[in-house]
Amino acid sequence: MDTTQRTDQQRSADRRRRELLEAADRVVLRDGPHASMNAIAAEAGITKPILYRHFGDKGGLYAALAMRHTDALLDSLRAALDAPADRRERVEATLDTYLSAIEARPQVYRFLMHPAEGGHPGDPGFDVGRHSAPLLRRMGEELATVIGERLDLGPGSERLARVWGHGIVGMMHAAGDWWLGERPCTRAELVRSLADLLWGRLAAAGDRVGGPGF
Repeated sequence: MDTTQRTDQQRSADRRRRELLEAADRVVLRDGPHASMNAIAAEAGITKPILYRHFGDKGGLYAALAMRHTDALLDSLRAALDAPADRRERVEATLDTYLSAIEARPQVYRFLMHPAEGGHPGDPGFDVGRHSAPLLRRMGEELATVIGERLDLGPGSERLARVWGHGIVGMMHAAGDWWLGERPCTRAELVRSLADLLWGRLAAAGDRVGGPGF
């Protein structure tokens, strides 16, 4: 098989995988954490063994969907952090970007972060914590990188940037999870309250010389 044929086959396989993930997204939007491999295969117009051939099991499909949505969310968060606005506005925009994402697609959020009700240990995908924890760690490291590039935090700057990155992601996740379930206030009120919590040391930190600023 020559290089052109291999490239065409890879392109076709990538396109088919993307189509299957889009079908899975449609089912997740409808069924949330109860989305099943049977329903996803039916939505894609294929048999379940073919779906397994592409993803292995529900855990493999979950990981692929998680990567897809995390990539999109991280792109949005970076755009909010780099927007031409003052630092407080960018902090609020970043918090609002995360909260608006989980508000717009709550079924996707629940599929990624919560096990299906009635599941039991041993079910593929039951222990979603083993998948969702790496997502949160990845977001924490990404935010730590952004903070480290933009702020001069003095001695121990790299370590502190990682503490802040993971701490802010943990805060957004916990507060967003609670808010999505109870809706005790508007999204704007939650954004302002969380920004107030973060603002003291962020306001005092200097921009890193030669960096893009924060």
